[in-house]
Amino acid sequence: MIPSLRKAYNEQFTAEKYAAFIQSMATAAGEAPAFKVAETPVFVPAALTKQLVETSEAIIDVITQPDFKAMSEASFPPCMKVPGENEHAHFVIIDFAVCKNAAGELQPQLIELQGFPSLYAFQELMAREFRHHFDIPGTVNNYFNGHDDNSYLQLLKEIIVGPWQPEEVVLLEVKPHEQKTRIDFYYTQKVLGIPVVCITDLEQRGNQLYYKNTLIKRIYNRVIFDDLQKQSAYLPAHVSLFQDFDVEWITHPNWFYRISKFTLPFIQSEFVPESWFLHTKELPADLENYVLKPLFSFAGQGVVIDVKPEDIAGITDPENWILQRKVAYAPAIITLDGPAYCEIRMMYLWKDGALRPQLVHNLARLSKSNMIGVTKDKSHTWVGGTCAFFEQ
Repeated sequence: MIPSLRKAYNEQFTAEKYAAFIQSMATAAGEAPAFKVAETPVFVPAALTKQLVETSEAIIDVITQPDFKAMSEASFPPCMKVPGENEHAHFVIIDFAVCKNAAGELQPQLIELQGFPSLYAFQELMAREFRHHFDIPGTVNNYFNGHDDNSYLQLLKEIIVGPWQPEEVVLLEVKPHEQKTRIDFYYTQKVLGIPVVCITDLEQRGNQLYYKNTLIKRIYNRVIFDDLQKQSAYLPAHVSLFQDFDVEWITHPNWFYRISKFTLPFIQSEFVPESWFLHTKELPADLENYVLKPLFSFAGQGVVIDVKPEDIAGITDPENWILQRKVAYAPAIITLDGPAYCEIRMMYLWKDGALRPQLVHNLARLSKSNMIGVTKDKSHTWVGGTCAFFEQ
């Protein structure tokens, strides 16, 4: 999106460089990415960077309000609340579509947000390897707030491992070695020293959890609990995590719901599409210009893009659905086989005791279809997961 950098990058690109880039990440993490990694990063101009940062901070203002917990009590599905919730999420991720305004200028539009970790370790590796294999100028940066590779990983270690020994902290997931994001798990294990653990490998002794006879002090939680609930019947015998264990959650599972699609109707900005709970307003006459989203789903599951009255007529729990005005993605990324659409994820870390989280890193996705996602567009190149370098 910075024309000079885009032109220079496209001219220097070769399939051999890209293959070496992928192999370098595989070498560092122990396995190649199981998802498509795009052939290019995203170069974000200063004006768009400013809008992304300022809108993200305005969203942080909402979730740091003193009454946010009370406001978000209705965000939990039945029987999904986990004991032992702390005062704030340790991770906040905010997703924006890159669009154009009426004047043809690039602008962000909020898509979604979560109080849940993203690929925090892998994104450091990806950005570093992009710099190593391609000519990324020093005028753009993948980090915010003065961070570099070392300070970023140190902050990540402080938040995830804290005062404990790495073996006393586990990265917890359901069938982690079958997940498409497992390269992030393995690289996290490498840089932080913590084991990657499946929920079926936990042992309960009273109100404490053990892994291989080691008492677990902290859980770096990658489990999405509504997905766990759906899979539980098909898993081997395992500990129920809906108990009040003597363990620290990083981040606590309840924040996945509190900071989520549920929060969208409470955010007001020109860069946040109008959103409301389905049961609170009459349907708009231009229903085709809205997206229907279930509160309790993830990875785009259940989202209805081309909404029809009959889609809404069949909903029995409208309080658990949101209508959000559609955004028009701009074909903003010029690639060697046609323009691509883009989403940018702003990634925050929140230290215990801090008044608000800090913007530190990012993730981006490129697509050439109307559904952004790294598992889509299997027939296309220059699509998939990537990172952004910002002019700041």
